[in-house]
Amino acid sequence: MPNASRPTFLRSPHWLALAPLAFLLVMLVAPVLRLVGEGLSGDAGSGLDMVSGGLGGSAWLQPWLDPYLRWRLMWSALQAAITCGVVLLLGVPVAWVLARYEFVGRRWLLRALMLPFVVPTLVAAMGVLALLGPQGLWARVGGAPLQDTPVLLLYGNVFFNLCVLVRSATDALEQVSAARLAAARTLGATPWRAFWRIEWPAILPWLMSALCLVFLFCFAGFGMALVLGGQQYATVEVEIFTLVAYELQLGAASVLALWTLAITGACALVYSVLERRLATPLRSDRIARRVPCGAGQWLALAGALSVLLLFCLAPIAAIVLRAVMAGAQSWAVLWEPETLQALGNTLRFSGAALLLATALGLCHALAARHWAALRALAFLPLVVSPVLVAFGLLLLYPSWTASVPLLIAAYALLAYPFVAKSVASGLDGLPANLQAAARSLGASPWRAFWRVTWPLLLPALRRGMAFAAATAVGEFAVTLFLSRPEWATLSTLIYQHLGRPGAANLDAALVLACALMALALAVFLLIEWPGSDPANPEGHHA
Repeated sequence: MPNASRPTFLRSPHWLALAPLAFLLVMLVAPVLRLVGEGLSGDAGSGLDMVSGGLGGSAWLQPWLDPYLRWRLMWSALQAAITCGVVLLLGVPVAWVLARYEFVGRRWLLRALMLPFVVPTLVAAMGVLALLGPQGLWARVGGAPLQDTPVLLLYGNVFFNLCVLVRSATDALEQVSAARLAAARTLGATPWRAFWRIEWPAILPWLMSALCLVFLFCFAGFGMALVLGGQQYATVEVEIFTLVAYELQLGAASVLALWTLAITGACALVYSVLERRLATPLRSDRIARRVPCGAGQWLALAGALSVLLLFCLAPIAAIVLRAVMAGAQSWAVLWEPETLQALGNTLRFSGAALLLATALGLCHALAARHWAALRALAFLPLVVSPVLVAFGLLLLYPSWTASVPLLIAAYALLAYPFVAKSVASGLDGLPANLQAAARSLGASPWRAFWRVTWPLLLPALRRGMAFAAATAVGEFAVTLFLSRPEWATLSTLIYQHLGRPGAANLDAALVLACALMALALAVFLLIEWPGSDPANPEGHHA
């Protein structure tokens, strides 16, 4: 009998899908449908007419007819495309070095590549300002001003997304067949020709998959664009926030949100198609890493490390350095009642959201183990940006927008896919014979699960919870839409200081950014450590 040895709990767990499906329906699907209804209603046209100066035509096409809104959409796509090109040019050589060479500290370097996933978006934006902003380290050494250029936003995008491509390309290069590469070299192919004829075709699907994610993250990014884009280079997500929060143009914001959803949805569809092509067994003839020898190989390693230092670690180091340079008086902001209250709110909201996200993620992963459609639904919260989620909730549940339960549920919505994805991967890697052995020794289905399956799932659960907690601690977009002034978190408090004039407020924001970064890292390490190297947390930092 097929699957006779599989515990009933794992063989037919579809009842576990009720909770995550209901949660997605209430917190994501219904708000998006409400957003669609708002965008297609007559109110959308009138709202857009106010923005576009009375341009005629269909409300659905108004964002492309109005020069200002068209620029926002086109620039959002352009900056995402530029970022894809930059991270591809920088990331592939770095990944090749990491995949082919063995050196002291390599394992710790791979773990350090997780920092951009863990560091909150607003903190990363502060790091870019501390490095390249008008009062940053670059300006202090006489560098040309960059605040009115797209350099700040593009650099911030590269900081967040270079590690996405590097880790994906590193994993792909480690799957290249050593036998095929050796055969090519034996037939006279140079290392460069062997790369283009053997390695490049093998890693291309992985690269395309990673680039889809990079485009998605950059196009739908909010916190980075809000702080670094300025008036001229803000993205469409920032424009939606401005229309809702400051101009009350819900119709115009709805149509823009629908176009954003259409573009991100198409990108996510391409990503899902590419990801299915990557579900291949691990190769047993991997290429063995070697210690660099010769000036050329050591120079390549030094270049790769320099790229990672410049684009992945420099903004974080700049925050710490600028905060230290601010002086002891700036650090007094940590003990102000406003800061302590924001810290309490951050811990309270994040803790509650983590509990809910863990429960939902476990149920989703267990139910979707043999249900591919349900497994794909776990990616829905990663496709829709936090701005669109918050905006949809604002339209659908106006009487609940200033309530703690809705805020925590929104946090959990953005965090629980990390738990579901990590646990699902852990279930895929479980040896089937262990369950059969436990059942043959007389263990009941529940006892086999708790004594055999559960201990093996704990590392994967810890990884998912770590990224979910880091996401909740640094959440920014949802908080701006749904919270009340007295519910300010550390991220919104940093944004408030950035909006106030004076160097003292900038220094206070830098100190708070250090505190938020330390809190996110501490939460991440507390949950995930000790454990194996974390998997690539696709989807973080929208």
